Parts: sequence; C-alpha cells; structure tokens
Amino acid sequence: MGNAQKRIQNAALQLFAERGIAQVTVSDLAEKAGVARGTIYNNFKSIDSLFEDVAAEMTSDMLTYITASSARTSDPAQRVANGIRFYVRRAHEEPKWGHFLIRFGTIAPTLRPLLQGVPMSDLKTGIEIGRFSLRTDQLEAALGILQGAVLAAISLVLEGRRTWRDAGTDLAELSLRALGVQPDVARSLATAELPSLAIVE
Repeated sequence: MGNAQKRIQNAALQLFAERGIAQVTVSDLAEKAGVARGTIYNNFKSIDSLFEDVAAEMTSDMLTYITASSARTSDPAQRVANGIRFYVRRAHEEPKWGHFLIRFGTIAPTLRPLLQGVPMSDLKTGIEIGRFSLRTDQLEAALGILQGAVLAAISLVLEGRRTWRDAGTDLAELSLRALGVQPDVARSLATAELPSLAIVE
C-alpha cells in the first residue's frame, strides 16, 4: 500500500468513526489526509468502497495478530479472556480504531469476523471439551455476550470511565462466568498476564 493510500485510510478511519459514512465527503478526506482531491479519486472508487477497504484492512490486520497471539494457549477460556483484553488494549492505544469498531462492528458485514470468527471457534472448542457449560444451541447467545463485553469495555475506556486493564479484566471475568467457568477460575484467567500481540511479518 502506497503512502498516499495509507494516509487516506487513516484519515477515513477517524472521519468515519466520528461522523459515519454519509457525512464524510471527498473534500473532508483530502483535507484530513493532506492530499489533493484528485488523489482520493485516483486511489478509491467511492466513499463506500473506501469504507469497505478500511474495514477489510482493519479486520485482516487484527485477526492476523489475534490468531498468532492466541496460538500460544490451547485453553479456550484463556483465549476468550485474552481476546477481550487484546481488543480493549488496542482501543486504548488507538482510540480512533476503538471508536470505529463501536460504531460499525455490529452492522458492517466486513467487520463481522472481528467479533465473530475467533470467538465462535473458541466457544465451540470450549463446549466440546467441557470448559464451558453451554448447549450448542446457545452458541449465538454466548457470542452475543462476548461481543457485548468487548464493545462495553471499549466504551468504558474511551469515555475515560475505566482503565483498559480494569475494564478488560472485569468484562473478561464476567464473560467467563456467564459461560459457566467457576468464579475463582474466571478471575484467575482474566487477571493472567496478557501477552503482547504477536508481531507478524
């Protein structure tokens, strides 16, 4: 990806998060990215296609890091706890990323794998090995709990009401308890040292 494209995408991420898609114009993007309007047109077909590119890049990027980092443990309960905290920490470190996820995470098809793919796999594994006290017909509801936990924790952090560590830990603990993990075990998993996101070349 060229430098101009990256600047445009970074500007778009922030503007979309702040205003929504319909309220962002090519002129807004050009000004925010520090490029000419023609550069926007030369790199992207439309505002909608730019949104899809931003969402796809965001999804691919985070899933790559999450998958690599989650490979360090086979325990689905620990993976769930870590996953929630990974997202909350990233939102703390990159607020515009967090605002974008809150605004579009549950409605943009391109972003659905971010909140569904890896968590669903961990839920299924957890049920199969008896780590979670769920029936298979409760998978969608359990996924909703995890999605809600991630977005709620991110909101608390971005609003300045909790630190990312506290919000991530509490929501991870409560989510595990909702999945049937014993309270003391849930607390232990939610407070375990969080590994760094893997560096993927």
